[in-house]
Amino acid sequence: MVPHAPARLVVLVSGSGTNLQALLDAVAAQGAGAYGAEVVAVGADRTAEAGAAGLLRAERAGLPTFVCRVPDFATRAEWDRALTEATAAYEPDLVVSAGFMKIVGAEFLARFGGRIVNTHPALLPSFPGAHAVRDALAHGVKVTGCTVHFVDEGVDTGPIIAQGAVEVREEDHRDGGEALHERIKAVERRLLVEVVGRLARDGYRVEDRKVRFGE
Repeated sequence: MVPHAPARLVVLVSGSGTNLQALLDAVAAQGAGAYGAEVVAVGADRTAEAGAAGLLRAERAGLPTFVCRVPDFATRAEWDRALTEATAAYEPDLVVSAGFMKIVGAEFLARFGGRIVNTHPALLPSFPGAHAVRDALAHGVKVTGCTVHFVDEGVDTGPIIAQGAVEVREEDHRDGGEALHERIKAVERRLLVEVVGRLARDGYRVEDRKVRFGE
């Protein structure tokens, strides 16, 4: 797949939006043409008042935003349909799940499958799910990290695009993993910016779960 130049990004958030900010900073520093992509809208599954501060970052950047809350719909399928339509309205080349804490459904995947980029705070396929840092510490690993991958119908099971390693320190077991998670997030932000830019500039294809850059 070769996105438009620059590629149009819709970013989905649930929390503070630090990954979103990293993307916005990269575009601002390099220019959309040189970076290869621009953020055209930001969506969330909750309001800024309920914790999705990433929406405020988007508003400060002059970007349109939308909110699709699961409780506002009778079924999860209806929510998924609304999220799909709201996202599609901005005609994205890539959708970036930047700390978006909801699992998208069949309709969203049918519309954007192969174009949804997600980050995860572990070296997949190890420690998928919502408690990756805690699970890695409990397992006693000496090295963990983060993964940027495409989203499929599973939980953190999509094709891996890139990974970054982070050493586990002895003191990480004493603070519940908070410092470790912060070190992982720092690597995650840098890796996400690199990956999204490269996907946008070079194009890509997926063959037997292997992501190949360039056409």
